[in-house]
Parts: sequence; structure tokens; C-alpha cells
Amino acid sequence: MLFKDHNWTARQPFHQLLPKKPALAPAVWHRAARGMFIQTQDTPNPNSLKFIPGREVLESRTMEFSTPAAAFCSPLARQLFRIEGVKSVFFGPDFITITKESEDLDWNLLKPDIYAAIMDFFASGLPVVTDEAPRTDTAASEEDDEVVLMIKELLDTRIRPTVQEDGGDVIYKGFEDGIVQLKLQGSCTSCPSSIITLKNGIQNMLQFYIPEVEGVEQVVDDDDDVEKEANST
Repeated sequence: MLFKDHNWTARQPFHQLLPKKPALAPAVWHRAARGMFIQTQDTPNPNSLKFIPGREVLESRTMEFSTPAAAFCSPLARQLFRIEGVKSVFFGPDFITITKESEDLDWNLLKPDIYAAIMDFFASGLPVVTDEAPRTDTAASEEDDEVVLMIKELLDTRIRPTVQEDGGDVIYKGFEDGIVQLKLQGSCTSCPSSIITLKNGIQNMLQFYIPEVEGVEQVVDDDDDVEKEANST
């Protein structure tokens, strides 16, 4: 381990760096079909809900679909986008985060269709994603220098598991001039506290372990930019 000589937890655990938030409601189990249960869990983002089907979704990675067009490589995501009111779909190792289009939509109206879509998909035996699905993980590569390897290890071992518990993820996008570029996914994308999470949580931890890190910044993809421009007009 790269960080075995540091005692971060003795000073301040990562989750304690984040602002206090109301306790989330306990997860609720819903029977979707005989022999299958789907668990739902609130996230810090009121427009995102975490669905846990009780089986593997993506084995050891995550994937976000911010538009129906992006779901070309996932039969499950395409089914979920057919539900009116679904804005984006996010897959974790064992969960699915659905983000709705607006706060005005009632989850109680959306959930039955989402349960049915998830149930029908897993009964079909189809793959969650096809072979042409792009890789979006933070795996180390031969081109990474020592600092980048340390950043990726810290993200994978200490930061991403905590973020995934809230139905989201954080993806490494680059490191330049002391700034770590990160992309927030899932429930974190439009969460009101996402900037606080970046600065008070992720940035503090990276700077604690890695002196070369001067700060973090959130980056968005081209389709996110288009969406933001459309919403502002």
C-alpha cells in the first residue's frame, strides 16, 4: 500500500469532512417478482434514488448514461430510458441509480415502472452492457507517473467506495499543474452538495496524502455542457 505510513483515520475520517446531512431513510425492500426483491435507498440528491436488485449489476466498475443515445451499449439502460420522467441512469457494482427529470415528479409514480423494467431485464438473461461499452474506470496504465498512480489508488481504495454508498461515483479525468480533474457521476451529478463533497472531502484527503495536489476541479463531458446550455435558455 502506498499510504501505509500515514494515519489519516486517526485525525479525521473522510466522511466527517463532509457537512452534516439528515439521516437517510432506511432502505426498503420491494418484491418485484417471485424470487426477486429490489431494495430502494434514498441518496443525498432528492432527484436520485438507488435501486439494489440483490444481484450483480457491473462486476467491479461503474457506468453512467446521461442521455438515451449514450445507452446504445446497454439493453437495461435503454429499457429504463423508455420510462417517462427518467433523466439519467447510473450502474454500480451492485446497484442502479435513477435520476428523475425534476423534483415535481413523484417517486411513487415512477417506481412501479422502474421495478418492472429491472425485473424484466434480469429475467431475460441479456447482458447489462455489451462488448462495445467504453471503459470508464480509474485503472492504472503504463503512462501514469508516481503521483497519478497515488491519486488513482487513493480514489479507488478510500474515496470511490464512500461516494458509491450514496449512489454515485467519482472518475479520474486528469492531473495538470497540481489540479486533479474529476467527473462526478450518478446521484452526485446534480446533487446540491457536490461542490462541498469535492472541496471539503475529496480535495482535503488528496492533499493530506499527496503534497503535489494543489486542488481539485469538476469536469463535465460534452453532452453535459449541451444539457446545461439547454436548461439555461
